[in-house]
Order: sequence, then C-alpha cells, then structure tokens
Amino acid sequence: MKLLEALDWRYAVKQFSDEKISAAEVKALLNAARLSASSYGLQPYNIIVVASDAIREQLLPFSYGQDKIAQSSHLIVFAAHTQVGEATVDRYIDKYALISNKPHSELSDFSNHMKSALAAKTPEQRQAWAHQQAYIALGNLLTCAAVMKIDSCPMTGIDSAGYDAVLGLDEKGLTTSVICPIGRRHHDDIQAHRPKVRFDYDEIVMEI
Repeated sequence: MKLLEALDWRYAVKQFSDEKISAAEVKALLNAARLSASSYGLQPYNIIVVASDAIREQLLPFSYGQDKIAQSSHLIVFAAHTQVGEATVDRYIDKYALISNKPHSELSDFSNHMKSALAAKTPEQRQAWAHQQAYIALGNLLTCAAVMKIDSCPMTGIDSAGYDAVLGLDEKGLTTSVICPIGRRHHDDIQAHRPKVRFDYDEIVMEI
C-alpha cells in the first residue's frame, strides 16, 4: 500500500474486532516508534504495551467509558519521564559514546550544551517538552500502523493520573502522555464507512 493511500485508509477506530495482532507486527510498530526523531535524540519517554485483559479492565474507569481500551488487541501507552535534566543527558551521552566508539571527553561540549538548554527551562516546561517528544513517537507509530493495515485510535481523553496509578508509573518516574489502542476494525464500525474529513491542501499548507 502506498503511503498516502495508507494514510487515507486509516481512521480513529471506534469499534475493534477480537482479532489479535501478531507479536511480530506489534514489535515492528514499537520499533517504528523507537526510531522516531526527538529533540537532541534524548527520547525522554517510555512506551508501554498493555496486553493484559485484566489490567485493561482496571483502566476502563479512567477512560471515560471508552471500551475500545478493552476491545483492542493491544493498548500502547506513551509515558513521559517526570525527571528531565542532567541525568537525561548523561544517559544519552553514555549510549552515544558506546555506539559511536568515542570517549566521553570528546562529547563534553555537546553534553554541556544539552544540559544548559534543559536547565534554561522550568520544571513545567521540561515536562511539557517530554510530552511533546512522546507525541512525535506516536505519529511514527500511527503511520507505520497504517502502512501495515493495522488499525489504531490515539486518545488523550483519559484520566492520566488514574492510568499512572494502575500502571505503577509514579514509582518508575513516568507519567502518561497519550494512549493508542491497536488492532483490527470491526466490520460493524460505522466510522469505517464514512468519508475522511480533512481540510484541503491549500487550506493547510502555507508558502511564505
């Protein structure tokens, strides 16, 4: 399926079937998200796969009755780091040094630049920035899912604090950014047969 055709095919699924996505397909989607761009490459988030039916049932009260949480094959939760600062940079520099085979001494200027940039933000700004990076990863996952003909429904209409509690995210230094059930659309989902509504190219794209 060509990219634009795939994106035109996708929609926010309202009703999932009971078909399960294979482990290989789920891993491909997660790798697409993992390979996403992020500011400085820091990736200040984690991606949580909720396959357990029992846990998803516990999340229903914090999903405002949206039962697609439980119907879908898998539930993907993007969770931002709550402590963003020097340790965030140090973790990345360690990985950078390992992969590039460079000593830390050669990366000190780069490290200091990133630390200064983060230090210039308030804690609230750093948290918002971390959430923004998670959304970039979500975008990659949605595109990859469309190409693979896997259905999805990104959602922010949830009680994030409730999700954090059920998933034990507080003690992991994480907080819920956005969730995305994935699976296969149900043949009775009327939303699948409605025309896609998007503004025209010239209404969205501006050339200056």
